Amino acid sequence: MDDNSLLWGMVFGSFGLGYFSYGKKLKRMVPMGCGIGLMVFPYFVPDTLWILVIGVALMAVPFFVRY
Repeated sequence: MDDNSLLWGMVFGSFGLGYFSYGKKLKRMVPMGCGIGLMVFPYFVPDTLWILVIGVALMAVPFFVRY
C-alpha cells in the first residue's frame, strides 16, 4: 500500500460513512450497501487506479438505482 492508496481509501471511506448513515436514516438498502462497500473495499484492493474506479462506481450506484 502506498500513500495514494491510503489517501483515496480514507476519502472513499468517509463518503461511505455518509452514504451508510443516509441510507440508514431513510431505510434504503442501496445507499446503505454502497456505504458499506465504500468503507470496506479499499482494504482488499491494492492498486490506486482500481480504488478510484471502484470507488467512483460505488458512489454513482445510488443515483441510478433507487430502491
